[in-house]
Amino acid sequence: MSLKRRKEKGPIGGLGVRYGVRAKKRYSEVLIEKSRRHSCPQCSSNSVRRESVGIWICRKCGFKFSGGAYTPVTKIGDTAERSTRTE
Repeated sequence: MSLKRRKEKGPIGGLGVRYGVRAKKRYSEVLIEKSRRHSCPQCSSNSVRRESVGIWICRKCGFKFSGGAYTPVTKIGDTAERSTRTE
């Protein structure tokens, strides 16, 4: 009887059987969120990519701004922007 082995996919493929399911799931979610394209706050285009930790750049209009390490807008930053917005 042969045992079939399951192949890991996605960003956690190289981790193998190490680190546990929860840690690998969280790591995978962070990496997927980091590498996906986000919308630009200036031109609203879906072309914002991460340049380095906390620095994001729009590939269309060239707008460079700071944000979170893995997402361009953090929860705290969003709350602060809402509270300072004048109507």
